[in-house]
Amino acid sequence: MNSLLELTGFGQSVWLDNLSRTLLKEGALANLVQHGGVSGVTSNPSILYKAILESPYYHDELVWLKSNEIVHERRYEKLVIADIQAACDILREVFDRTKGKDGYVSLEVSPRLAHDEVHTISEAIRLSQAVARENLLIKVPGTPEGVRAFEHLIAEGISVNVTLLFSLQHVVRIFEAYMRGLKKRLANGGDTDGIKAVASIFLSRVDTLVDKQLNKIGTPEALALRGKTAVAMSKLAYQRYKEMFHGDLFDDLAQAGSHPQYLLWASTSTKNPDYNDLLYVEPLIGPETINTLPDATLEAFRDHGIPALTVEEDINGAKDHYLRLEKIGINMETIGEQLQTEGVNLFADSYSKLLELVA
Repeated sequence: MNSLLELTGFGQSVWLDNLSRTLLKEGALANLVQHGGVSGVTSNPSILYKAILESPYYHDELVWLKSNEIVHERRYEKLVIADIQAACDILREVFDRTKGKDGYVSLEVSPRLAHDEVHTISEAIRLSQAVARENLLIKVPGTPEGVRAFEHLIAEGISVNVTLLFSLQHVVRIFEAYMRGLKKRLANGGDTDGIKAVASIFLSRVDTLVDKQLNKIGTPEALALRGKTAVAMSKLAYQRYKEMFHGDLFDDLAQAGSHPQYLLWASTSTKNPDYNDLLYVEPLIGPETINTLPDATLEAFRDHGIPALTVEEDINGAKDHYLRLEKIGINMETIGEQLQTEGVNLFADSYSKLLELVA
């Protein structure tokens, strides 16, 4: 049996962290959805830049757009929105079968707006209307401005993937904003049953930065903590998820038809070649979670991954890891803020390259 399919039995969804017209035109995405255990797709400016740069299927349309569309951003959107729509259509069967719990495709608002609440809201609404698919998730960043925009969008009934989360504090703030948005929508007479939201917590970048600081400290105690922080953070985030969405805090909202905001494990390719290539997959399998995998990690799990219920294993060890980090002077909230700033800048750079590509 395909080990990816077995993850469904543990309540975890696998989303492909890739999208291109080649995947769409040549049937690879449809095959992964129909037979490979993939039940969603995520995209970001880096992924879409690579798609347009490398796939031959954009060439003719791009030539036409360069002669007929003056605004570079609109050229990019016309290329990408068609791909997002096609991916949504491929995943519609999953969406229908799971009654809206799965089968989504993510499209990101311009990273240039990461610190602009008002325009993030207006662009999210515009893109949602342009794609016009129920199984679309609009991606907004977990910056302070993005958190406020997210709350507003939930109140408007728009499904959202909150991206660029790097700490427990980020995750809790997003969960709280989600609940506030749901309460506002209900207070205004709206329905929350059709709203989907996920919180994307980035993993490999956390270990990269923390390991760098641990190496700098250099003590045996510090070096023993390398390569373990992102998984510990994710396990603790899952405990926060359970506390907030499966307790009294969410009870009234659940009775009104609202759904929990699932955690999504992002940035799951292992950056350090000395670490297990499934470091951010095998230890984080559990109910009501999503793991978004790039092609190589997906193939690695299909080849030698071991499906097992693991996300709640050794919670005490995760807590102890955090205490040890704090003891030697590593502040995970500070780490999260640095990584979020860097992540916004990286995505903004990729977005600028995208616009240059279609210029």
